[in-house]
Amino acid sequence: MSISSSAPSSSEQALFEQVEPPATVTRKPSKKHADAELAQARRTQVLNAAADCFRRRGYHGAGMAEISKTAGMSAGHIYNYFASKEEIIEAIIARDMDEMFSVFNQLEAEPGALLDVMVNCADNGVARKLDIERAALQLEMLSEAARNDKVARLLQHNDLIARQRMKQLLRSERSLLREHSEQELDARVNIIFTLFGGLLMRRVLDPDLTVETALQGLRPALRAMLLP
Repeated sequence: MSISSSAPSSSEQALFEQVEPPATVTRKPSKKHADAELAQARRTQVLNAAADCFRRRGYHGAGMAEISKTAGMSAGHIYNYFASKEEIIEAIIARDMDEMFSVFNQLEAEPGALLDVMVNCADNGVARKLDIERAALQLEMLSEAARNDKVARLLQHNDLIARQRMKQLLRSERSLLREHSEQELDARVNIIFTLFGGLLMRRVLDPDLTVETALQGLRPALRAMLLP
């Protein structure tokens, strides 16, 4: 599936048989397969530990020694999977992008009018944005992006892909906005993303903000953004 039917702007462009054995035969996983699964498990172990350290100590306050202690692995072992702390945060950003793709896949798979699907599924997006640990980590990555051009480019690339996927949804036959201009769709996508993204800061500044309260205000606003 293509990301978008429209060509990106110049600035956006810059950002970027196995035969089964008889049923009576029981196969054991190959060593190569087992090794790949173990490596992936170890990478996930490191990423989860690093995310916890970045949340608590900040990107610059969390050293490899603390990450290795939290992961229950030696620093040397971690370097088998990640060459540097910067590479770890890049992998965390990539993992967030995978989660983003799963959200769009869900929206595309849900039957019905796009407006109803997005309004009814908004609770999942709000719950994610109001997760205080997720919010703290994402704010830390944004802070690092202000100092680190490579992290900034990765986050900008993720945002570009997300906006293209969102615009693709708004161009689909299920959308009431499918005949709108590119400029109008770009504007609406940015405001929709602002509605959800702003919840990160609100959760930090207002710890008592609940999913239910946020949805009371967000659903009417989202519906307005999806109507012609």
